Amino acid sequence: MSAAKAVARCAWPGEDPLYVAYHDTEWGVPEHDDRALYEKLVLDGFQAGLSWITILRKRENFRAAFRGFEPEKIALFGEKDVARLMADAGIVRNRAKIDGAVTSARAYLALPESGETLDALLWQFTAGKTLRNRWSGLTQIPSETPESRAMSKELRTRGFKFCGPTICYAFMQAVGMVNDHVTTCFRYRQL
Repeated sequence: MSAAKAVARCAWPGEDPLYVAYHDTEWGVPEHDDRALYEKLVLDGFQAGLSWITILRKRENFRAAFRGFEPEKIALFGEKDVARLMADAGIVRNRAKIDGAVTSARAYLALPESGETLDALLWQFTAGKTLRNRWSGLTQIPSETPESRAMSKELRTRGFKFCGPTICYAFMQAVGMVNDHVTTCFRYRQL
C-alpha cells in the first residue's frame, strides 16, 4: 500500500488543523455578503500587530461578544458595552480597536444613505473581479498594493477605522479580491 500523496498548499498555515482548514476552505474565496465583509474587515483590524491564527482561534468569541457582527447592533454600543468587551478575555481587549469596530459599524450604516453597499464600495478597487497573482513563494507577496492603499484612503474618508493599507491588503486576500495562493498550492487553480 502506497502512502497518500501530500497536498501541496501555501506554507503559512503550517500543520495547525484550524489554520489548514481556514486556508483550504475560506481564505481567498470571493465574499460579497455585506455583513460578512464588515466582520472580516473588523477582524483584520483586530489582527494588527498580532498573528492571524490568534484572531482565528478567538473568532467565535468575537462573534458572540460583537453580537454576530451585526452592524446595526454594534453601532448602538455605548460605554457599558465597551466595558463588557474590555473585560472579555475571549477577545483581543484593545480599547482603540473596540472603539474602531463601533465607529466602523456607524460608517457601514451610512453607506445606504448614499445608495451604496459595502460590497460595491470594496470590490470597486478590483473592478469587481479577483486579481490573480502568480507568486511562487511567500516572500514575493507584497504587504500592500496601490489597490489596498486606495481602499484604505476611501474607507478612512468614509469614517472606517483600523483599515490601513496593510490591513486592507490582508482583507483583500482573505475575501478573494486577490488570489495570493502560491502557484503550487492546490487552491490557486481552484480559485
